[in-house]
Amino acid sequence: MKTLVTWFSAEGNTAKVGRELAKKIGADVFEIVPEVPYTKADIRWVNPLARCNKEKFGKKDVPVTGNVADFASYDTVYIGFPIWYGCAPNVVNTFCKGYDWSGKKVVVFATSGGSGIGKTAEKLQPYVNGAEIVSAKLVKNATEIEVLQ
Repeated sequence: MKTLVTWFSAEGNTAKVGRELAKKIGADVFEIVPEVPYTKADIRWVNPLARCNKEKFGKKDVPVTGNVADFASYDTVYIGFPIWYGCAPNVVNTFCKGYDWSGKKVVVFATSGGSGIGKTAEKLQPYVNGAEIVSAKLVKNATEIEVLQ
């Protein structure tokens, strides 16, 4: 059984959780990186003209750099991201659309400065069609990794 931990991190918090989780469970890693990296201004959601707002409300795909080698060989995939507007950032959805999720188990972990996990997993499900989302947890930092296992 092979496990992959993948994440998108805007400010480093989710990346830290992802790396520590992968180390703890002996999983491979893949960081979801947009072709055009986000700046601080891009993720300043209080600005209606910020990139994150334009992408979310425009339902835009956000191209990703690289891809997961031999994705078909993974049985379980952990997907981590900061919660934006009660769901995954568009870059995560774009990443997910690029793979066949049939028969995989997915564990969602999200970081947030204030939002709860809400319906994050349900909103991600169409992008991981064919997979079973077995768990979705909100973690504030890497010390809470135990809740993901």
